[in-house]
Amino acid sequence: MSARQLDDRSYHQFRTFLEQQCGIVLGENKQYLVKSRLAPLMSKFDVNSLSELVTRTLSPVERQLRAAVIDAMTTNETLWFRDDYPFKLLQNKLLPDLANRKTPIKIWSAASSSGQEPYSIAMSVLEYQQRNPGAFMRGVQVIGTDISTTMLEHCKYGHYDSLALARGLSEERKRQFFENGDNGMLKVKDEVKKMVSFRPLNLLSSYSLMGRFDIVFCRNVLIYFSVEIKAQIISQIHGTLNNDGYLFLGASESLSGLNDNFNMLRCNPGIVYQKK
Repeated sequence: MSARQLDDRSYHQFRTFLEQQCGIVLGENKQYLVKSRLAPLMSKFDVNSLSELVTRTLSPVERQLRAAVIDAMTTNETLWFRDDYPFKLLQNKLLPDLANRKTPIKIWSAASSSGQEPYSIAMSVLEYQQRNPGAFMRGVQVIGTDISTTMLEHCKYGHYDSLALARGLSEERKRQFFENGDNGMLKVKDEVKKMVSFRPLNLLSSYSLMGRFDIVFCRNVLIYFSVEIKAQIISQIHGTLNNDGYLFLGASESLSGLNDNFNMLRCNPGIVYQKK
C-alpha cells in the first residue's frame, strides 16, 4: 500500500475521531478527501504514511497535530456575498425591522471560514447606513466564529489576494471597502473591520459565552453533521436568539424535522427563519 493511502481500519478510526471532535460525518468512501486534505501534513509533521499520521492524531498528547488536522478537514472555500439573497434580505427587510432598536444590534456568523461572510454582513450594514443616515446609532456588532484557529487569524488579518477578491465581490465594493495592503493584496478598510470581531468556537460546544443575537448566519454548515447533531446545533442557536430573532441557513439546508420553534418566512427570493 502506498504511503499516501489509508487502510480501512485507519479510515474508520479517523471518521470516528472527526465526528467526536467536530461533528463532521464522513461517508464510507471519502478516503480521497482525507488523503487530499491530510497528505500535505505528512512532511510537516515528519510521518511516513497517512496511517501513521492518523494513529498519531488519535493521541491526546499530539495537540499541535490534532489542531492542524482539524484545520485541514474543516477549512472550506467561500465567497463574498454568497448566494446574494441573504444579503438583500438583510438590507431590505431585517435591517429596516431593527433600525429603531434602542440597543446595539448583534449578528453572528457561525462559520466564518476565511472571513468573507462576516465582512460581507458588515459591508451590507454600512451600505444600509449610507442610504439611511442615523440608523443604528447604538451600533452594529458582527461576531464571526470558526473552529479553525488558522482561519481566524486570516480573518483578523483581513488581507485578500486577487483570486479571493474575484469570488463574488463587485468592483464597486472593492473600491469602497478595501485599500492597498501587503504583497499586492487588498485589505479590508478599518470602517469594516471595527464592526467585526472573531473568536474560536466549536459548534458542538456550549454557546453560553456568546451572548444574545438578533440575527444568526449558520449557512452551509449543517450539511456536514448527522441529524442528531444538526438538531442540537439548531436548538442551541435558538437559545442565543433574541425574541423574533432571525436565522439564515444555506440554500440547500432546512429546519424540516429538526426544530419546530421557528417560523419559515418565504421571501422573494430566499427563505429566512424567525424565532417563535
